Amino acid sequence: MLINVPETVVDDGLRGFAAAHPELTVDVENRIVLRRDAPVAGQVALVSGGGSGHEPLHAGFVGPGMLAGACAGAIFTSPVPDQMVRAAAAVDSGAGVLFVVKNYTGDVLNFDMAAELTEDEGIQVAKVLVDDDVAVTDSLYTAGRRGTGATLFVEKIAGAAAEAGAPLERVESIARRVNARSRSFGVALSACTTPAKGSPTFELPDGELELGIGIHGEPGRERRPMMTSGEIADFAVDAVLQDLRPKGPVLALVNGMGATPLLELYGFNAEVQRVLGERGVPVARTLVGNYVTSLDMAGCSVTLCEADEDLLRLWDAPVSTPALRWGR
Repeated sequence: MLINVPETVVDDGLRGFAAAHPELTVDVENRIVLRRDAPVAGQVALVSGGGSGHEPLHAGFVGPGMLAGACAGAIFTSPVPDQMVRAAAAVDSGAGVLFVVKNYTGDVLNFDMAAELTEDEGIQVAKVLVDDDVAVTDSLYTAGRRGTGATLFVEKIAGAAAEAGAPLERVESIARRVNARSRSFGVALSACTTPAKGSPTFELPDGELELGIGIHGEPGRERRPMMTSGEIADFAVDAVLQDLRPKGPVLALVNGMGATPLLELYGFNAEVQRVLGERGVPVARTLVGNYVTSLDMAGCSVTLCEADEDLLRLWDAPVSTPALRWGR
């Protein structure tokens, strides 16, 4: 592991992030990342966050056209309410704050408490829960479906609406619509290793893979002997389509879990596109890369969002963040 000691890995990462991105404000002590120009007058502010180890989620998505602020917790551990309240107060322009929350028990409880405390400060708050993972329900970390790759779609599309000056109710409605139209499925080729433990979080023998994992290394739907890229694409895309059943074109996110080379991800994307074509699902836009990761896990996930013209327009709108940038 490329670290000093496990106890400082999050703060060390944030210091390096700050040095690489002077266009953002990074409060290492409180583990908060903000747009340097926040608060932006008249603009709804999106705030998200979660456990560290999923980079570039969430700090890498802070900037014009996406998040106004992000809170980093310890590895795979929710940030605390005080962080969220502090971030909301720093970015609120009077137009309100939208909390984007992945459906994990700790995140839900802490963001709920933060919303109450933030409202006590006189700031208008709305929340949207991301729960797109079709693999399992009621896992070790959550009740209901887990929040995974669709978090990127929600933050980008709702962030574009906020950047365009939409009121809080409209931004919240768009975020909920994106989540309702999105589904994901993930696959692990290896387990991840947390700095504190120093060993894999679960046992995955050589020559096997786990279908339907979560982003914390939670167990999946089933374990099988190693499959080809095409076989994995067939399984993952079909799992998503059986739940989503899109009637129009989709946005596709082919996401790496942290340790899968881009060469392999692009090859996997070719198979995902093949399966979607065979199933008669047109693809409007595709994004390939490591965006919602699980430390050093080898693997991939597929997220599809049924996109109408309004959502596509917001997806295409300019964005300028460390991890997502176009149109500027």
